[in-house]
Amino acid sequence: MAMRQTFEDSADPSFGRLHTPLIREAMADQALDGFLVPHEDEHQNEYLPAANDRLAWATGFTGSAGAAVILRDKAAVFVDGRYTIQVRDQVDQAVFEIRDLVDGGVPAYLREALRPGWTVGYDPRLHSPDALAALGDAAAKAGAALKPVDANPLDAAWGGARPAQPKSPITSHPLQYAGEDSSSKRARLGAGLAAQQAEAAVLTAPASLAWLFNIRGGDVIRSPLPLGQAILNADGTARLFLDPDKVTPDLPARLGNEVTLEAPAALDSALADLKGRTVLVDPAQSSAWYFETLAVAGAKVIRGPDPTALPRACKNPTEIEGARRAHARDGAALSQFLHWLATEGQTSLPDELEAVTRLEAFREATGALRDLSFDTIAGATANGAICHYHPTRRLNRRTEPGSLLLIDSGGQYLDGTTDVTRTVAMGEPSAEMAERFTLVLKGNLALARVRFPVGTTGPALDALARLPLWSAGLDYDHGTGHGVGSYLGVHEGPHRIAKVQNSVALRPGMIVSNEPGFYKEGAYGIRIENLQFVTEATPIPGGERPMLGFETLTLAPIDRRLIVKAMLTDEERCQLDAYHARVLEVIGPKVPAAVRSWLAEACAPL
Repeated sequence: MAMRQTFEDSADPSFGRLHTPLIREAMADQALDGFLVPHEDEHQNEYLPAANDRLAWATGFTGSAGAAVILRDKAAVFVDGRYTIQVRDQVDQAVFEIRDLVDGGVPAYLREALRPGWTVGYDPRLHSPDALAALGDAAAKAGAALKPVDANPLDAAWGGARPAQPKSPITSHPLQYAGEDSSSKRARLGAGLAAQQAEAAVLTAPASLAWLFNIRGGDVIRSPLPLGQAILNADGTARLFLDPDKVTPDLPARLGNEVTLEAPAALDSALADLKGRTVLVDPAQSSAWYFETLAVAGAKVIRGPDPTALPRACKNPTEIEGARRAHARDGAALSQFLHWLATEGQTSLPDELEAVTRLEAFREATGALRDLSFDTIAGATANGAICHYHPTRRLNRRTEPGSLLLIDSGGQYLDGTTDVTRTVAMGEPSAEMAERFTLVLKGNLALARVRFPVGTTGPALDALARLPLWSAGLDYDHGTGHGVGSYLGVHEGPHRIAKVQNSVALRPGMIVSNEPGFYKEGAYGIRIENLQFVTEATPIPGGERPMLGFETLTLAPIDRRLIVKAMLTDEERCQLDAYHARVLEVIGPKVPAAVRSWLAEACAPL
């Protein structure tokens, strides 16, 4: 199976030098002094179809988060800490100043760079209403103003060179994988709308459509998502807006009479039909354009969470069983890769791109891989210290004796989505590497075995994974756990485990990653990531409250050469031995004899 290409295959530092003058000409045609370029597209996607990757075309930067501001006399690109090295490799700094997306971000730049009387354009289909409010305030403080545009000047500059919108077929996601039919989901969510005094909800997130209607597509790279919109009514009926060219012949019958299929061109009039009705819209998922259009139509808008988000996060038994199968299959592929690294790789010392290619080949060989779940992160030596680095032709490094290789990867399968990180010693690791790896491992084990009361949120558990590192004066700057979809997006809310506050309690069926790490700048990176799901825990003798826990889904050995056994408690050693015994039991029969022999050694008790 050939992997679909991303903009990474064509983006270039010359883009800014070549494309920025064209954008400025299009801005001038609309009497604009500046233009805002977010990473997000019309569907607020994290991973984008090439046709919607405007930030990459304008700047050359291909990361999954960022923004740019193009003014008549200067420009800036904004990224977070994950992409500080990548952006300098991909963006022409003679054209774009590089700024921090989080510390001050775009609003601070607007306050500094805009001049009184200037007009800065924005495409209302690409920005959330809350983000626009902050940007508008910043522009006003500089004496400037933001102006919505009907025609995006960047799209005009892109012109005929812009890739066509994706036309991937939209198919039904069988009940054997979904576990609940669409009519049941729509009735359940419709009743929830009625309880909120809402008559309808506007859904714009591709994952919401995919889950609610049990459909899948191929419009979004690394995620089996269809682009479209829907209006869900409180009675469970719905209007679903999809490109007719993408609708497979059997889809209308499978959706049934309660779902009306319409072309996207009908969306404007459908929103106008909501006049006088109370409509729920999620400001975190839907752009300002929807709020403005509904307001003009005379609808009463309720701001609230996407009604599919929480039910989608709480996987049903069929989805959980599918996740188990997907992780067993994926674990066999990953174990074959780890065997290659532990044998041939120790002498050949592969570079990052070779490691990525090998791992993808093992996953493809399963015959079940639909796509990767994200671009593989492979960080050798110092590149491993960049926590969300992924190799490019220009940044590619070779592994070295006495170094670490961090591999974060995953696959999309019909029965589940995987995401797993392993850190592997190339040659003999240093004592410091092993000590810090063991601290990370202790945090991973703590979060895997914890029992917690019903109603607990992710931030309440975050410190468990960090405590061993904190005891050594160390930490990491990313979250500890994100939600994962069921043959959907690899990053899924509304729950998470992180320092930042999140009010969504963990519930049975939620899949979440467990990925503490440590990163020594300029030297190496360590991360151990398993996916696990929330379960109802066995009652604790003498306990007074119902408790929840986790069951680990990911099955792949953890490099024993990096473990300082003396640093583990008896409980931790038993826990790791039990995990490795399960890996050997499940994965052993799925791999060739040579790999099975190596796996028995890799999973031997400490």
